[in-house]
Order: sequence, then C-alpha cells, then structure tokens
Amino acid sequence: MGCAISGSGLTSRTAESRNTEDEAPARLTPDHIQLIKESWKVIQEDIAKVGIIMFVRLFETHPECKDVFFLFRDVEDLERLRTSRELRAHGLRVMSFIEKSVARLDQLEQLETLAQELGKSHFRYNAPPKYYGYVGAEFICAVRPILKDRWTSELEQAWQTLFQYVTAIMKDAYLEEERSKRSQTLPSSRERPDKRNTAI
Repeated sequence: MGCAISGSGLTSRTAESRNTEDEAPARLTPDHIQLIKESWKVIQEDIAKVGIIMFVRLFETHPECKDVFFLFRDVEDLERLRTSRELRAHGLRVMSFIEKSVARLDQLEQLETLAQELGKSHFRYNAPPKYYGYVGAEFICAVRPILKDRWTSELEQAWQTLFQYVTAIMKDAYLEEERSKRSQTLPSSRERPDKRNTAI
C-alpha cells in the first residue's frame, strides 16, 4: 500500500520458498555500513514517529500480524492505533533494537548475539519468523520520506541487506529455541509406556 517494496524480498524465507540464491546469508559491505550509519543520524531525530508509522503500516498491509499483538488484535481503527501509547512504546522498542544494531555494525559478532537474543524472545512471545521480514519493508517505507533526496537505491539496498542479515539470524535462533523446547517436552523412550506390556 503506497510503498513499492512491500512484499519484496525482505519477507522471511520458509523452507519451501528458499532457492539457491536465498541460501547465502546477506553480506554487509563497508559501503552498506557507512550508508546506514549516515542515514541513521537523520532517522533517529524522528525515531518515535518512524516506529508508529512502521507498525500502523504493518497492520494495514499485513493485518494478520495483529494476531501476534494481544493489545492490538481487535483494533480496526488505524487512527486509534496512531495515537496508541502502547503502540508508540512498542515502536520505540523496535527502533531501539535498530539503533543498537546500527551501533554494532562494526562488531558483527555482537550484532549477531543481539539478533539471536531477539529471535529467542520472539519464540517466547509466540511471534513466528514469517512476520519478521515485513518489519524491514515497512521500516524502509517509513524512513524514505524522512530522508527525502538523501534516499538512493544504494541506501535502500544497504538497509534491505541489514534487515535480511538480522532476520535470518533471528529466524535461526527462533527455530533453535523451538527445537530445544520441543526436545525438553518429548518423553524419553524409558518414560513412554510400552504398549506391549499394557493390560487391556
């Protein structure tokens, strides 16, 4: 809705949709890092505004995402969302994560740890990976008008790459947490009743 990249390649990859091109992790180049850092200086001046725009757009373009957010699940009025203190607070938390990510662009190991922690926490919140890529697309749509003539195709590619990089790590951490919890809840073969010895 109004942004050409909605539904672009930023959508989280599923096992069925992966192709050989998608298998390689996104690579952040020094040019990407420089472009992101420079643009972030401007974006952070409107950090709360971007957070709200991003989530209102997310719920408008992908209403199924509201299922993950208990507080907003039944809110149909977009104007009510725009003025919601809870949505503003959540938008600021996401923007804070992006700010921390930008601050760690020169220490990718630390950025990876940050993204892993977020992926694991999303498992606990029951927020599946299929939604992660939407946030990056809506972030880009929200910041483009703020950056105006500073916005270039190179800058768009840099931000897309950062979101692809982070969401891939988050997804892996989510799935790892899911596997870990599943293996903890499965009874061992010794704990399972042996049907051959079950009296009827």
